[in-house]
Formats: sequence, C-alpha cells, structure tokens
Amino acid sequence: MTDLPKTFDPAAIETRWYAHWEEEGLFRPERPQAEPFTIVIPPPNVTGSLHIGHALDNVLQDILIRHARLRGKDALWVVGTDHAGIATQMVVERNLDGQGIKRTDMPREAFVDHVWEWKAQSGGQITRQLRRLGASCDWAHERFTMDEGFSAAVIKVFVTLYREGLLYRDKRLVNWDPKLKTAISDLEVETREVQGKFWHITYPLADGTRSISVATTRPETMLGDMAVAVHPDDPRYKDLIGANVRLPVTGRLVPIVADEHADPELGSGAVKITPGHDFNDFEVGKRAGFRPADMLNMLDAEGRVVQTSDGLVPADLLGLDRFEARRAVEALLEAEGLIEKVEDRVIQTPFGDRSGVVIEPWLTDQWYVDAATLAKPAIAAVREGATRFVPETWAKTYFNWMENIQPWCVSRQLWWGHRIPAWYDDKGNVFVAETEAEAQAQAGEGVPLRRDDDVLDTWFSSALWPFGTLGWPERTPELERHYPGSVLVTGFDIIFFWVARMMMQGIHFMNDVPFRTVYCHGLVRDKDGQKMSKSKGNTVDPIGLIDRYGADALRFTLAAMESQGRDIKLDERRIEGYRNFATKLWNAARFCQSGGIGASKTIEPPAAQAPVNRWVIGETVRTVQALDLAMADFRFDESANIVYHFVWDRFCDWYLELIKPVLTPAEGVETDAAQASETRNVAGWVFDQILVMLHPFMPFITEELWHAMGKRPYDLILAKWPMPDARALDPDAVAEIDWLIRLVGGIRTARSELGVPPGTRLVLHVRDGGAETATRLQRHEAAVQRLARIGAISTEQAPAGGAAQVLVDEATFILPLDGVIDIAAERGRLEKALQAAQKERDSLAQRLGNPSFVERAKPEAVAKARDDHRDKSAEADRIEAALARLG
Repeated sequence: MTDLPKTFDPAAIETRWYAHWEEEGLFRPERPQAEPFTIVIPPPNVTGSLHIGHALDNVLQDILIRHARLRGKDALWVVGTDHAGIATQMVVERNLDGQGIKRTDMPREAFVDHVWEWKAQSGGQITRQLRRLGASCDWAHERFTMDEGFSAAVIKVFVTLYREGLLYRDKRLVNWDPKLKTAISDLEVETREVQGKFWHITYPLADGTRSISVATTRPETMLGDMAVAVHPDDPRYKDLIGANVRLPVTGRLVPIVADEHADPELGSGAVKITPGHDFNDFEVGKRAGFRPADMLNMLDAEGRVVQTSDGLVPADLLGLDRFEARRAVEALLEAEGLIEKVEDRVIQTPFGDRSGVVIEPWLTDQWYVDAATLAKPAIAAVREGATRFVPETWAKTYFNWMENIQPWCVSRQLWWGHRIPAWYDDKGNVFVAETEAEAQAQAGEGVPLRRDDDVLDTWFSSALWPFGTLGWPERTPELERHYPGSVLVTGFDIIFFWVARMMMQGIHFMNDVPFRTVYCHGLVRDKDGQKMSKSKGNTVDPIGLIDRYGADALRFTLAAMESQGRDIKLDERRIEGYRNFATKLWNAARFCQSGGIGASKTIEPPAAQAPVNRWVIGETVRTVQALDLAMADFRFDESANIVYHFVWDRFCDWYLELIKPVLTPAEGVETDAAQASETRNVAGWVFDQILVMLHPFMPFITEELWHAMGKRPYDLILAKWPMPDARALDPDAVAEIDWLIRLVGGIRTARSELGVPPGTRLVLHVRDGGAETATRLQRHEAAVQRLARIGAISTEQAPAGGAAQVLVDEATFILPLDGVIDIAAERGRLEKALQAAQKERDSLAQRLGNPSFVERAKPEAVAKARDDHRDKSAEADRIEAALARLG
C-alpha cells in the first residue's frame, strides 16, 4: 500500500499514467478470442487543435471503449487524422507567404513536399491533446487519410465507381470560393446575416407594349439572365407566358416561362432566372429546357465579369469584380430609369468559413458521384434496423436528406489531397485508371496524356474511414474481425456530410453497414445556452480546463451533462464541482488507508454479517445493475449520476461514517476484531468496485488509487467489470440501514432548517415506535447520537413546549427546542421566507402561463424561468415542511 499525499494533484498523475498505458500497449491488449468491440474516431483535421466539441465527442468514445475493455471485449478504437485539404493548404500557404513565397511560384510537387514537411513538424498537436484528455486509442496503428495504404483505397474506390457508371464528370452549379478558387462543400459554407438591398427593376417586353417588374439582391447577375419565371396560375401573367423580355444593359431576349418556383405572393410574382449563378434558378432553367452546357456564365474563378457566350456583356463591365459590377449595373439601370425602388433588407448570405469571402454559385465542370443510387441501400439499412440512430429522432434527419439527395461534387481545385486518377488526351477524351500506366494503355501507346489537376473532396476519402483504416482493399484479419464497427459517436451536424456517405460507401464496397449504432450528441454551448464562437468571446479551451481542474473533472462533467437529444450548457462551476468529487474520492481512499483497508483479494462479494456491510454490498450490486442498463442505452448522464451518487452519498457520506467507530475506535474503546476484519474486507471490495465503475469516466485518478490501495496483479485499465450478483441483495439490511439514514437525515434537516446551533446536543424522544423501531434504535443508538448530535434517546413523553418533529415509518421522533432557539422568532422567520418564496413562485408561474412570453421570449429566457420556478417551488415546499416540524 502506498501512502497517498494529502492533496490531490491531477497534473502529477495524468502524464505518468498515460505514458505507462501507451508504452505497455494496454490500449490494445491481445484478446483474439474475445468479442470484438470497435469504434472509429471521427478523424480530426491534421491542422486542428482540441475544441470543446472534440472533447465531448472523444470523452464519450473513450467511456465506451474503456467500458468494453473492462468487460473483457477486444476493444479497438481506430485513430487517425484527416489530411484536411483546404485547411492544410491554407496553413502551408500562409507559412510560405511569411517567407515571401507564393504557392504558384513553385511546381506542384514542390508545394506538396512542403505540406508533408509541415505535417511532420507541426501536424501532431491534436493527437497530443487527445492524449491529455485520456483517449485510449490504438495509437500503434494510427492512420492518416493521405498515407500510402489509405490513398490506394481512395483511388480504387474512385476508379471502381467510375467504371460502374456511378461517378462521372458534369457541368453543374457548385459553391465556389473566389478567394481560394475552389469548389467547397455545404459544410464549409457559413450563412451570415448581412445588411443589403433589394432592387426592383423594370424589364421591358421585347415588343415594347408593356413591362414586367422583377426584384433581386444581386443586380449584377442580370448579365447572365436567361429567363423570367412566373407562376403558371398567376392571372397577371398568363397571357405573357412564352413572350420575350428584352433585358436592360445587355439587350438579350429571354423568354417568360411558367414555373411553380415563382411565388405570386412575393413581390411582383415574377422572378429573374440566372441558371449559371443561383441554385434554384439552375433547376428552373433545366425545367425550362436549358442544358447546363448552354447556361450563361458571367464570372471567372476570381469572381470577375467575363464575356458570356452570346457576347452581349458591355465591354466596359468586363474584368470588374462582382461587387464593382453590382454598382456599375445599378448606375446603368438608374440612367435608363429602370430602377423602380431600392429597399434596405437583411440578407442571408453564404460565406466561405475559411476564406471569409462571399461564396458564389458557379457553373463549372466537376466530378460527381451518383449519390441517389448509392443512397437507396443506405436508406433501407436504417429502415430495416441494420444501423440504428440514438436518439432515434436523428433517423428522420438522415432519411430527409438521403431521400432528397443531389449528385455529390467530389472534385476540388487544390494541390493538397488525393489527386484525381483521370488523364486526358489532346482531344479531351478521359481515361480513368489506378495508375498512369493503365491510363496510357487505355489511350494507346505514344498518345500524350495530361493528368487532371483537381483533388478529391476530403469527405470522399473520409467516407472510406471505417474500412480503409482496416486494410481494405486487402481482406486483412483486422478488416474481417472489426468491420462493421460497433458504435459511431458523432455530432448531429455531420450526419449528411460524413455518416450518410460512410453508409453509402460501406454498403457498396463491403456489402454491410459500417456500424451498428450511430450515437449523435448535441452541441456544447456556454452556460447561458448561447452557441460558442470566437466573435462572442464565449469559447472555452479544454486544455486550459484540464490544466485548472484535471482531465478527470472535465471528462466527468461532459458525461454527466450529455443528455440524449439536448445540448450541453457548460458552466465552469460544474467542472469545479466534479473536481471536488475527485478530491472526495481521494480523501475516501486516504481514510480507507488510515483504517487498514486495502486492495480486495476477491472479485466476488465477501461474506458479511453486520447489517451495514450487507447493506453496502447490496447497494454496490444495485448500482452496477443500474449502471449496466444506463450504459446499454447510451445514457451517459444517467450513468455518471448513478455512480456519482453512490460514491458521494451512499459510500462516503453514510457507509464510511457508519463504520468509523469500527475501524478507528475512540481511545479506550474495544471493538469486535471479527467485525473489524469483515468491515475492512467489505470496504476494500466496495472501493475496488467503485474504482472499476468510475474508471471509464475518470481513468487517471482511479488508476492511481487502484495501485495506491495495495499490490495488484494487473492495471485497472485491464480489470474485470463488476458482476451484478442479485444473490448479494439483502432486503432486511436495506430496510434497516435506510431507516437509520432517514432518521439521521431527518434530524439533521430539522436542526439545519430551524437554526439549531451545531454544537448543541438534543434529547430525542420516541413516540408510537414499534418493537422493530426499538430494536433498531438499540442497535444503532451510538450511530444516531454521533451522526445526529443527540445527547440522549428517551422513550418517555416529551416535555410540553415547542419542539421539532421527525416522522419515520410509524414512529414520531421529537426534539424539544425550548431554551435552544426562540421558537416564535423562528416561526416568524420561516413564515416570512415562505411568503417570499411563494410570491416569486406564483409570479414565475404566471409568466410561464402567458403564451406571449413562452412563444416570443428567447428560449434561454424561458428555460431560466422554468428553472427558477422549479427552485422556488422546492424552496416553498421545504419551508412548509420546516414549519410543520415545529408542531
């Protein structure tokens, strides 16, 4: 047994134990015969640093992995990082800019070499931080989405999909970033509210007989207009459908088309249609018969005006930036008297989340995956239960997106990433192959070929993560054993971008789903429920929290607050509270050591005769049973709270207090040696079970205490999960000790609420107690006197006068208070406090009963009012109970 320091210092033990676990290979013990349990980590960007959302995501995964490992399973947590195309290229470009070097000043291969050098020097921050958090990943087999084996899998998937007709090149609209000059995914688009304008413009009919009014937030796009749409049932325009409009500025003739996209209730009911620069207009244009190849493009890759294919854009507008063009077009329209009015309006505007510039819908040739075809079996897999979502409400989100899925643009105009395995000859013919030699063989010997410059979307490669990390396309033993995975833990915000695509690719290439369960957690918000953002200044650094409170406290906080279907309101005071919980556990271990309690020599519950020992064994078994059920249902908050309340309330506050006289008797007091030995055995066994149950949540302190309690044959990380043996449940012991707890607790509450001085020892009178109560009082008299600060227990009638009353079962316990407190003053104080609490309670109830408040107030304000009402109601009930005790 190692004597523990008086003060618990998390920093002193965390680094030591993590290094020990990793060096000894304890994250992945050899268990070839055990049931596999597999989780694949959502690979963080190699450029990333740990934010609080990462911390939640990985804490939940680590809880599941450590729990499975303790239950004897072959637990594998696949780990690695994502090459993060745009993010990584931007970081390296910034570094080069600082040296006065531009990416375009060097060959592509030289730039890619720079990226690899950066990764080797600076790309490991996120994985070091995951170690600080305690993540017990299989680091010995860490993967990277650009490593050689994984890259081979990516190329093979691309070629296979192409040959199956499920991947093709097409001209469609994409989210185009004019600063980075690449297509980006919807996840990389950030919608912001911008103060803008709404222009109402007159479009004359070609025959000059009348005009039609359209409204737009982007007047410059009229340079690429190809139609005006009206609703087919709008009586104002029925006679104009099929007529032509002559566009201002360009003079282009465009048709008036009928389409339900036009809303008769919105503005004039007529909408300008620019298929090459608006996603809705693109679909309207296709329905109107415009082929994408014929749609007009009025901007280049930098967002500058270019000549359209019909040559009608005025020369003095060519080369203007899109926002300069907006002002120029407005001036031309103003000069022609064609602007009817301009309204100020807040506009939802798409921005690139990395470049910070307005994203442009842009018509360009890209590579696409036929997602609709791949989605069908992925939809069926969830409907048929092969994969389930927890909470199951997220399945609706999954279905909604999958059933309306669009072609997936998988090409990006970058240098860093998996380069598309397609080669072109001088005539534009494309040859898709896994190697250049294969492409050359397809094209014919001596035919000059040029490789596609684009790389693949990061989501394309990460969609292969569940099987690519296990050795596919080779049928490795790891792939056979650990695919499909057991659980995927992820944020709900990437169900579309990652979960759905892993489902599609996993089913297509492995003929099975990639995971059996998808657990979707919420967002971590600030303590007021606000979304965290740098602009608000309300973000928190998890590493800073670990430095202040320890990793165990942060982990336990996130687990205890992770409630299915709800976001987390993170209050630093909760972390501080759970740091205090760790300190409570530490001090409990020190008390055990001082009382001669050491490591248990048995996994089975020890034999016990004393009611308090039989009671705590039963409470331990009941806790394991409840914890097993909660963990099976992914109830992280319930799991954490079950073990928390057992440790703090049952074990520390009651059991250890009740056994103190046995283990540390007062001077001159003899104790029963057999009972003391039994108690040490039971306490040691219970404390061991506590350390095992807590280990998935608080791995560092539990491992430290596990070894401090005595010599062990193995580390706690590889211990055996407690077996909830129902034979250890003892209803008689439970009834007796629960009676004692209710009695002592009731007396303590009465003393506290009525202001009885802590040092005052009262006389306890018993009225109407039966034989069982008398027997229990006799057996536990010393405990009642010590824990409730009672001077004597009497069965005689209590003296007349003011007194507090405590009801426990059939008996009434009376505490005379005359001469102890001013009863009249105390009653007056309580009545005044009750009136104040009731007044606030009723005022809050009235506010919450007002539909106007509930419907219009901010959600966080409504939630706070509900919390305050609950607190004031409880306070009023408590004071009423205190008044009732005064008799």
